[in-house]
Amino acid sequence: MSGHSKWHNIQGRKNAQDAKRGKIFQKISREIYMAAKSGGPDPDSNPQLRLMMDKARAANMPKDNIKRALDKATGAGGENYEEITYEGYGPGGVAILVHTLTDNRNRTASAVRTDFNRNGGALGETGSVSFMFDRKGYIAIAREELDVDEDQMFEDILEAGAEDMQASDDVFEIYTDPKSFAEVRDALEKKYDLATAELTMIPQNTVPVPEDKVEQLQRLIDRLEDEDDVSEVFTAAEFPED
Repeated sequence: MSGHSKWHNIQGRKNAQDAKRGKIFQKISREIYMAAKSGGPDPDSNPQLRLMMDKARAANMPKDNIKRALDKATGAGGENYEEITYEGYGPGGVAILVHTLTDNRNRTASAVRTDFNRNGGALGETGSVSFMFDRKGYIAIAREELDVDEDQMFEDILEAGAEDMQASDDVFEIYTDPKSFAEVRDALEKKYDLATAELTMIPQNTVPVPEDKVEQLQRLIDRLEDEDDVSEVFTAAEFPED
């Protein structure tokens, strides 16, 4: 695993995400719809749907929104979405992956390209940066008021089936194979309160962002996340601590 804390970047973006809660609900609804459409509306037999519903609950998404997305997926007709990933570089040479869910690939491609071009980035070819990331399950457990040392936590995460752990003063960061993510998460939830649990893309190496590029890179990420068709944005950025 990269030595840089993913938790630091998560915390740094929390307030920005809170401000976009309405748009986040809209995007999660679309993901629930897609998961239910492709694998059925029962989360017990559809692992992808279960993950999306867990994501919705973690975002405090109202139950009515979840139900509407499920009802829409099981009804006749509906939109036809496809998943497309765009790859490129942001200011400071930071690798960026953009996962989208769209019913109009021309519209989405144009919007993503414009965001890169106007904010100091460059859209690349397929495969240009994806090899720099690994698909992983990621779980964070805050250490505040937690009376567990690193040895005990490491023993617990291995017993649960996790692959690796990083420990800092404020958090335990746990990484899993994506196939065993749900099993590991469920096992750890029985012992600990999980601050974050998600499937994500982890950079193999991070790139320190020069101070004079931080604002521009942040603006690019914000613009991409604001796009209706964008589901997730992953970067190899290592932002300054402040």
